[in-house]
Amino acid sequence: MISDMEKCIQDGVSRRSFLRTLGAASAAAAAFPALAARGQQATASITAPTPTTRRGMSDMGEMRQLPPDTVIISSNENPLGPASVALSAIGTTATMGGRYHQEESMNTVKVFSGLFDLPVAAPGKPGYVGLFPGSGGPLDLALMSNIGPDKPLVYGDPSYEQGPRAAEAMGAPKFPVKLTPTYAHDVKAMVAAHPSPGAYYIVNPNNPTGTMTPREDIVWLLANKPKGSVVIVDEAYFHFSKDESVIPLVVDNPDLIVTRTFSKIYGMAGLRAGVVIAHPERLAAFTKVAAPARSLASISITSAAAARASLQDKDLVPTRRVINSDVRAETIEFLTKQGYKIIPGSQANFFMVDTGVNQMVPGMRGGGPFQQAMIKEKVAIGRTWASLPTYVRVTVGTKDEMAKFQTAFVKCMDMKPGSTTQLGASLYLPEMHGVPSELYRG
Repeated sequence: MISDMEKCIQDGVSRRSFLRTLGAASAAAAAFPALAARGQQATASITAPTPTTRRGMSDMGEMRQLPPDTVIISSNENPLGPASVALSAIGTTATMGGRYHQEESMNTVKVFSGLFDLPVAAPGKPGYVGLFPGSGGPLDLALMSNIGPDKPLVYGDPSYEQGPRAAEAMGAPKFPVKLTPTYAHDVKAMVAAHPSPGAYYIVNPNNPTGTMTPREDIVWLLANKPKGSVVIVDEAYFHFSKDESVIPLVVDNPDLIVTRTFSKIYGMAGLRAGVVIAHPERLAAFTKVAAPARSLASISITSAAAARASLQDKDLVPTRRVINSDVRAETIEFLTKQGYKIIPGSQANFFMVDTGVNQMVPGMRGGGPFQQAMIKEKVAIGRTWASLPTYVRVTVGTKDEMAKFQTAFVKCMDMKPGSTTQLGASLYLPEMHGVPSELYRG
């Protein structure tokens, strides 16, 4: 069943009020374990003094300085936050914080492994799942342990930038491959891009388009790729879709690595939890990139417990998937009826919409300047990509947040091109304005 807290968000409680509620509920649960079980009863009536500006580090590392009533739909965060079962688990385990309690992480790994019938680690027998504080770090390790100057990276374009950033860090040649007309990864073109790459990177659903690459295409890639190349599938947003994961393929495919995060549908972006699924030798190779990888990958007992409780809540994912899908559909329907162009087929908690004029023309409207114009309307939307310069990515927020987005979007689109910003397009930097994004996710 949907919790009271999720019902409040679905009905339009503001994100800021919810975060105040969540902060109060989490603090109470940690200090008084007896209250942990009542976390699901938290409501937006718990408030805190409202600051004059919204401050704090974003995932890009810059300081946020936005008005407190700014709608933030730029980072692909989940406005529902952690589930009530996760908050209860945090309250219960926080009192054990004086000990290391490695078994908390081990138990979470066992639960995740059981969901996909993956071999579980035992004395003298390594497992197939690694638990990390977030998915960004292990994704870098997965990439960097398989690419280098003589081992290129092949990836979709546009797609999430962590792949090409890792290639730059490792001095690996980069081979971007244009997406198909349906915005899936073109696996046949990816195989043709280079005779012996170190890795193929597939984001599924893709970021920023939200579109799916069919499972059978990834199966084809595994069967037809060059020997020794690995396939890295980033399933950060997979829970929002109804497709079948490739995780069950890992046992029979030593060259397949899959990453997942608890930051998205589970609402744990600030709690930091993620997993990597791969053959033990692939996980062991992570230490070749960063010798102390084991200590760097130590997750807190509260995050491990929250992750495990979330996995065990069978209603959590389907309930939140419906909430996200409904709000996304309503927003896209509105934009479509207004005549705006949307990239079709998103199965994630975001979508892309065209702002209409090429931003490479100085002074004209485009993705970057349009994002700046929206900030002036107190709505922070996502960034743009070089291969889709007129499109912006928009995260799906609450109903109220998306209603404010719609009003601001129409207002900014009604402005004449060139009037949305006083900066030339080439000078626009989102971080200058404190716009948070999911880049450098932990």
